[in-house]
Amino acid sequence: FFSAEHEITDIKAVLEKTNDILIETLSNKPELRDFVRDTTFKTGFTRSGKGKKAVANSKFEKYFDYFEPITNLQKPENSHRYLAMRRGWMEEELVLSLDGGPDGEKFHERNLARFEATAIKNPAAPGAALLKRAALLSYKAYVFTSIENEVHKSLKKIADDAAIHVFAENLRKLLLASPYGSKTVLGLDPGIRTGCKVALVSNSGEYLASTVMMLQSNHERIQAEKILQEVIKQANVQAVAVGNGTAGRETETFVREVFKKNNINVPVVMVNEAGASVYSASDVAREEFPELDVTVRGAISIARRLQDPLAELVKIDPKSIGVGQYQHDVSQTELKKSLEFVVDSCVNNVGVNLNTASPYLLSHISGISASLAKAIADYRVKNGLFKSRADLLKVPRFSDKVFEQSAGFLRIPAGENPLDNTGVHPERYASLEGVAKRTGKKVADFIGSGVSLLKTDKQFAAEVGALTFSD
Repeated sequence: FFSAEHEITDIKAVLEKTNDILIETLSNKPELRDFVRDTTFKTGFTRSGKGKKAVANSKFEKYFDYFEPITNLQKPENSHRYLAMRRGWMEEELVLSLDGGPDGEKFHERNLARFEATAIKNPAAPGAALLKRAALLSYKAYVFTSIENEVHKSLKKIADDAAIHVFAENLRKLLLASPYGSKTVLGLDPGIRTGCKVALVSNSGEYLASTVMMLQSNHERIQAEKILQEVIKQANVQAVAVGNGTAGRETETFVREVFKKNNINVPVVMVNEAGASVYSASDVAREEFPELDVTVRGAISIARRLQDPLAELVKIDPKSIGVGQYQHDVSQTELKKSLEFVVDSCVNNVGVNLNTASPYLLSHISGISASLAKAIADYRVKNGLFKSRADLLKVPRFSDKVFEQSAGFLRIPAGENPLDNTGVHPERYASLEGVAKRTGKKVADFIGSGVSLLKTDKQFAAEVGALTFSD
């Protein structure tokens, strides 16, 4: 047993080396790891307590002496509590551990007993004490620590997936909120110290004018009332969009009172302004409005969000829209991927007006890159509005492959072909024209409620295939 080469020169060194070998052997036994893993996931508890940076009236106070079964936290509907505990842990206001909950030390005793039974075949043998110590160290210092990491990793993955799903659905609802439409809107970005920024936006989304209303003193409120009356009357404002940030509710109340007092029948709508400040300082906003102050850009964004939420919100990093409480605690890679997918799917599901869509909106269409979206916008400026989807092939670098991927999502209202304003892909135009010829109708007759006329045409069904026909 002695070895000068390995610095094992006395009995103590021999016993220490033997202990190391025993620990490694026990720790690598898959049946022991499986047992601890199984009992921990099924009967273990996540316990949280006060950390070294805990403070009075902390937002984590409910978790200062808290435990919950791991099986509970594995359910997506409960996983937000794990994210809360984990945030407190990362901020050192909480300490986290796994144990048997009310069962206390019995949880560890049962696990340890399995290790001892595996290590000690004869409790009366002279080396039993050494084997018992090896079993204890193998369990507590190696195996349980490893399983503990597995549990945290598993709970984090479950919590991340559940939270990201919620964030994605929240974003989808914001993006697909009903647009107010092509109407002149007055956007109000509330503020206390710096006043309420006001921006007038035309029915096509163009910026027209801006001002600031101070609402602190009575004199300021009287002046603000005059401003509102004048703008509403002269610009034929059809709606007022009020940001829901600081002083938003007070500003909305003031506007409603002014309208009631002066018999002004214009809708006042509270608009989610999350991310407006991020947009107003972004490269996108600077490119759109290089001469305007960031505060005015924010008010413009609020007005446009009422007109067309999807078209305006795609200009902002989805994570800046504020779609959930724990969005900074989850995997940022997975969150980014999920939110970008939601934006793309919403844009493609709704489709875009080829003649009015911004490059930012176009870049979310299947097959269209940011540079190609800009090329489309540049072509529009140089050559005028698109009259048909086929004109897209005249845009530099707009290939047949891109046309195949994107054409069905690009709309042209009042175009040469009524099908260009539908979700029908140009490759299916011939089939529809054939039905029109056979039935003596116009292609336009099949749009909207007229689609039911196609359901009885068996030749059309055979030409387009079962999936397309069912759509």
